Amino acid sequence: MLPSFLPSTPHESYEYAIRQANLQETALGYEWLIAARRVLTHALTVETPYEEVGYFDPLQAGAMGYRVSALRGQMLVFSVEIDGDGPSRVFLDLFRAVDDTLRPHRREAYADSTDRVLQHFVRRDGDYILRVQPELLRGGRYRITITQGASLAFPVEGEGLGSIRSVFGDVRDGGRRDHHGVDIFAPRGTPVLAASSGQVRSTRTGGLGGRVVWLKDEFGQSQYYAHLDSQAVRRGQRVNQGDTLGFVGNTGNARTTSPHLHFGIYSRGPYDPYPSLKQLPATPPRLTADTSIVGRWARSTSDGLRMRASPTRRAQGLGEIARHTPMLVIGGVGGWYRVILPDGAAGFVLAVSLEPIAPLRRAELTDGGVLLDSPIPTAVVVETMGPGSEVAVLGEYGEYLFVQPDDGPPGWLLLD
Repeated sequence: MLPSFLPSTPHESYEYAIRQANLQETALGYEWLIAARRVLTHALTVETPYEEVGYFDPLQAGAMGYRVSALRGQMLVFSVEIDGDGPSRVFLDLFRAVDDTLRPHRREAYADSTDRVLQHFVRRDGDYILRVQPELLRGGRYRITITQGASLAFPVEGEGLGSIRSVFGDVRDGGRRDHHGVDIFAPRGTPVLAASSGQVRSTRTGGLGGRVVWLKDEFGQSQYYAHLDSQAVRRGQRVNQGDTLGFVGNTGNARTTSPHLHFGIYSRGPYDPYPSLKQLPATPPRLTADTSIVGRWARSTSDGLRMRASPTRRAQGLGEIARHTPMLVIGGVGGWYRVILPDGAAGFVLAVSLEPIAPLRRAELTDGGVLLDSPIPTAVVVETMGPGSEVAVLGEYGEYLFVQPDDGPPGWLLLD
């Protein structure tokens, strides 16, 4: 049955095409549709700045999700680079997480399949999930970078966050009102700069703010610049980020205080400008893991290797891994690998604790055996091997050996 809505994003258009061609009836098409939804509830929680080299298996209809917390006023930037032999189309969709099983996550933004960068201005505190999904039968390695930080430039020339001495929500007039902005102290006459491009809505004189400028910015919100010594713009004027709007003073109800700029942001009421102004680190930890191993099998070099929920020693432990356990490396982050164990469990392990898969020894199957596609009792038989067959042993997992026949793909042998 075709969806009843008209597609509005590249991902939706591709899904519509899959259904129109009845590819959802195939195993691969069905798994692609399921993966797109499943990844939203199983997204990897990351801390920015974050960089990872990841891998999509072209024979698996996979998707990857990255979950990050953000504050109103911040800018989220996602950048995806695809290897030359990687997927020709990749869909980027950003959702605001809705932790309610009866309601879907809210799509906030998307990038065209040929555009590898997605920027999003955060209008609400919360967690945001980026879904990365290639088209069917496309795979390879990709590099994703996630950063967040200020959406606005600092509005007083030569000053920074250290010049803010009164923050949003401070009590005023004995508790009768709250402070709806931040006060940035600077010498009288210091240029006040447009925090973003926009249009001057009005310039006024009088009242609590004294000489003020209201600017309608590129995000559709109103910026308020108050207590100016003088104004340098007029109503209706277009300005670029960094243009001078006026000069620091102490007009209005600030005449008994030192010169400063009262800076506020209004969008359906006032909200704290601080996250909009705070620059955060933009350079991810250096990627020291050997990324040539990403997308390939590797194995642990020692007993007791601990797998963790995220690439840090402080992260939750997910269990210990025995020596010579094979695992598929699907990502590299800093000095860590993101891996999938033979039983499907996923997590992060230290990169220095793995080695590329290679023969440990050779073994002769005196009585023959069956080669399985996975180390589980219900696995599919890939090949039946006759008595006297020889294999290269690549790894061990419980009661199974991961082996490589002389004339076929690797698989699993039950030890008994």
